Amino acid sequence: MPNGLPIPVIIDCDTGVDDALALLFAVRHPGIDLRAVTCVAGNTDVDGVVRNTLTVLETAGAPAVPVARGAERPLLETSRSAAHVHGRDGMGDLGLPAPRRTPADVDAVTLLRHEILASPRPVTLVPIAPPTNIALLLRTHPEVTRNIERIVFMGGAAGAGNATPVAEFNVWHDPEAAAILLTAGVPITMYGLDVFNRVVVSAAEVHRLRASPEPGSRLAGDLLAHHPAAPGTTDGGTAVHATAVHADGPDETAGGLGDAGALCAVVDPEGLATHRLPVEVSLAPGPARGQTVVDRRSRVGESELRAGTREQALVDVGLDVDVPRYVKLYLETVEAGSRGTR
Repeated sequence: MPNGLPIPVIIDCDTGVDDALALLFAVRHPGIDLRAVTCVAGNTDVDGVVRNTLTVLETAGAPAVPVARGAERPLLETSRSAAHVHGRDGMGDLGLPAPRRTPADVDAVTLLRHEILASPRPVTLVPIAPPTNIALLLRTHPEVTRNIERIVFMGGAAGAGNATPVAEFNVWHDPEAAAILLTAGVPITMYGLDVFNRVVVSAAEVHRLRASPEPGSRLAGDLLAHHPAAPGTTDGGTAVHATAVHADGPDETAGGLGDAGALCAVVDPEGLATHRLPVEVSLAPGPARGQTVVDRRSRVGESELRAGTREQALVDVGLDVDVPRYVKLYLETVEAGSRGTR
């Protein structure tokens, strides 16, 4: 926090389970000034994302943060949800009540432009979803980059993917949008699968959160307790989607923070070890489409020597993370209770 002031943050999300964990953290950390949340299709359809986002903000005791509906589908691809991971409703099928809050009466790109340019200090933009809204913003209103401090995005991988063997879901869902994001011309931190999968809350902590009388902490515990079914699993010929863990007890398993780790990296960047490396997105059809090609070589290779060096964005790629540090930061923040009046 420069000069002790909270960081102006805008989150672009596709609120499923771990996006919800990230929102809970952002609302409750005193070092974050959450200025807006924009929604995009990804983990579930965009209307479901809006509903889930409003529900989480309401449960967390957030102030009147504007929430806007964004893109229904990627720039070129058809929309592909992750119901097998996040449940039919995108929130682990926890049966959460419908929100009383309503979204803003403007679209996501309009809200993004307004909030970025109106901020008295440069904004940190945190896309934790397919970056369709961000690509549309950058192409429609490139002037916003003058008031963006940094983009910290959850996406990509230097190693293995999850949507495909080499592609992470958010980038795979809209590769063209991810390629536009990487060339935004502002500092970028990539919080990819290399660190995303490592930050895990223990079963004992999950159980303790679920027993909390405070709604936001209890929601965090229920979300962490949610575990997806294996893709393609069937039960009597019916596809099995994500399974919500409703039984309370010490036999609960550990849960990953997922997207929330990117928000931890915003307020505590020293917990994330990054390397500034060239990164590009594979856009060609085929098995590598959506891969973030991270060049970790110490020198150029034969391809560049023969064909000339390609222009690639330099990105601060997260390759290691202090797991206990981020778990402690998350739990202390969420369990501090509502800070909606700060």
